[in-house]
Amino acid sequence: MKSLFLRSTFLLFAAIFLLTSVFQQTVAQINTRTLINEMADLKRLAEFPSPGFTTIQLSSYDKQSTSPSDPGWFANGDGGFGPMSAFEKVIREPDENGIGEYLMFDVKGPGAIVRLWTATITGNIRLYLDGKTDPVYNGSAFDFFTRTYNAMAPGMKADLDGSFTQYLAGYYPIPFATQCKIVWEGNVQLIHFYHINIRLYEQGTNVITFKPEDIKTYLKEIENTKKIFSDPDKSLLLSNAETLSLAVNVEPGKEQEILNIRGNKGISYLEMKILSNDIKTALRQTVLRISFDDASDPQIQSPVGDFFGTAAGINPYQSLPFTVLKDGTLICRFFMPFKKSASIRIENIGEKNIALVGKVKTETYQWNEERSMYFRARWRVNHDLAAKRGNPYDINFLHTTGKGVCVGTAIHLLNPSENPSNSNNWWGEGDEKIVVDDNPFPVFFGTGSEDYFNYAWCSPDIFSHAYCGQPRNDGPASRGFVTNFRWHILDNIPFRQNFAFYMELLTNDIIEGFSYARIIYHYGFKDMYDDNNRISIGDVRILTLPEIWYPNMTISDPNSLFYEAEDIVIKNDNICSVPGRLWLNGQLLEWNPETAGDNLNFILPIVDDGNYIVHIIARLDNNSGSFNLNINDSKINITNTTLDDLKKSGSVYSLVNDIQNRNIKTINLNTSHGILSRTFSLNALELKRGGHKLTMESLQPNKPIGIDYFWIQKTK
Repeated sequence: MKSLFLRSTFLLFAAIFLLTSVFQQTVAQINTRTLINEMADLKRLAEFPSPGFTTIQLSSYDKQSTSPSDPGWFANGDGGFGPMSAFEKVIREPDENGIGEYLMFDVKGPGAIVRLWTATITGNIRLYLDGKTDPVYNGSAFDFFTRTYNAMAPGMKADLDGSFTQYLAGYYPIPFATQCKIVWEGNVQLIHFYHINIRLYEQGTNVITFKPEDIKTYLKEIENTKKIFSDPDKSLLLSNAETLSLAVNVEPGKEQEILNIRGNKGISYLEMKILSNDIKTALRQTVLRISFDDASDPQIQSPVGDFFGTAAGINPYQSLPFTVLKDGTLICRFFMPFKKSASIRIENIGEKNIALVGKVKTETYQWNEERSMYFRARWRVNHDLAAKRGNPYDINFLHTTGKGVCVGTAIHLLNPSENPSNSNNWWGEGDEKIVVDDNPFPVFFGTGSEDYFNYAWCSPDIFSHAYCGQPRNDGPASRGFVTNFRWHILDNIPFRQNFAFYMELLTNDIIEGFSYARIIYHYGFKDMYDDNNRISIGDVRILTLPEIWYPNMTISDPNSLFYEAEDIVIKNDNICSVPGRLWLNGQLLEWNPETAGDNLNFILPIVDDGNYIVHIIARLDNNSGSFNLNINDSKINITNTTLDDLKKSGSVYSLVNDIQNRNIKTINLNTSHGILSRTFSLNALELKRGGHKLTMESLQPNKPIGIDYFWIQKTK
């Protein structure tokens, strides 16, 4: 453990020394107010930061991961499961109740905490700033990580959930002048996943240390950032921008320039809409290329849909730099400056004509040779991957040389797993690894792909916030098409010589035919060079789920039986079959109740006496209804874990207890997030051998209910 602490300390001091040698001292002041204002300022990202800083992540990653040449590089015992402690050192050994004290980190400033994340952490946090013996915060660890300002200012009226708190991450800046230390007190045997992202400024930077009173002092700035985050489309309207229209038809196999802008300007708003009878295909097979200042290699190259964070097809969401509307309008607000020119080109790699309309807004900009950078976006894909838990490997997002700043990533996946279990069709157990400059070890080493994207527990939730989102996840669980994004706005990552981003592909089961597309957004100076390849027709081939699939519980639970809804339903005049690749055996049972109170009955075959959990896999869409359940004429409760449950519990252990005692009786299949397959699990039941009648009672007339299959799982 001592060697780990020394290694971490060496890396931190090396980073600080590099900053000191490269940059001149500055008198610019950094405080809580300036950092809060930075949170919604996209334009600043186009200029290399001054005062300079580097961004690092301290996390509970498995400390067996020391080198790609060593056997522990893909070790997955993060969050307390591994043989090595997730903490820097033990301050006080556990007492008779298992409670000890552990140093999370102790860094020398100037700096600022810019992101906190936890999937689950119990215990207590003490935050010390600038070597003071009295902690700035001493309280719940879970509250500190997820609702930092509310935890530090009890009674604070501003509700920051959904703005500063984004799913399970907290973006609550905490600047410090000379030192930041966090001590955790708790039971190390309980899981404790965490990330702490920190800026380390160049020596001489004038940083004013955070005080809890800052929350009240800068409440106006907090409320303003919250307002922008709540609706960027309205809050970031441009009044002085020049608007240029886009309208073009592009034939198959053709590439053409659709706009050429001259002068020293910046694109502050880019809007596109593709018109096609097959919008899903057109979004993937229409390639966007943008060149600044006559660059031979376009700084931006991506399929249109992937560039705007929506693939496959249109998946509406709203974030700070990107918005996707239901009507197919695609909006980008990342600022793109240039000295002389910007050329926007479209290539149609598909087999059908496409039409594209939109607009570009520009504004005057004074190019600064020392700080101004070009906006860049690099997309790549791997198809037909064989993903196996016992054979993980690193997926390369980008490797680039030169000076710049990373500002975000997005992934667009096809997961054809035949395992319906939430944990076992999970694709993202692997960690992000971000290598910056000449550091011998990644400055970001994460605890799981979903943790990087600010959620946890392989959640299928559809969500979007200013900095992160999952606008598509077909299901059941994480099967089908999946889209995740995360923007590094407050926690942007500067680099001075080189930058590399990797994500482990580590799955919980064997998945054949996996497709992994990803895009990384960054800014760079003129001489940046990377490993980008021109997009080919093979890259953008049409992806589909298998036409027929059957559930396969290879590793999770051999005591499972599956029954298609069509096979065990009792005949009813108001049922039919609906085809689709999302459904077991390519079809779904659809029931169309005529009145509220109509019943549909199934017979559940039970082969042995025992305790069972019955899972109902159903279709969600914007026209579906809801129903109550009875088994053998007794009302049944349903479990369906939500984010609110997790937030209220603060612990996976109390969360489980919470769920066991819930009394939800209604399944609502209505959603505005497209067509989804979702699993609803009944509370454990003692069932005897034989047939058991399951009755669905409709709650609305003329609202269809789609049932795919029943999964019957014996517990003992």
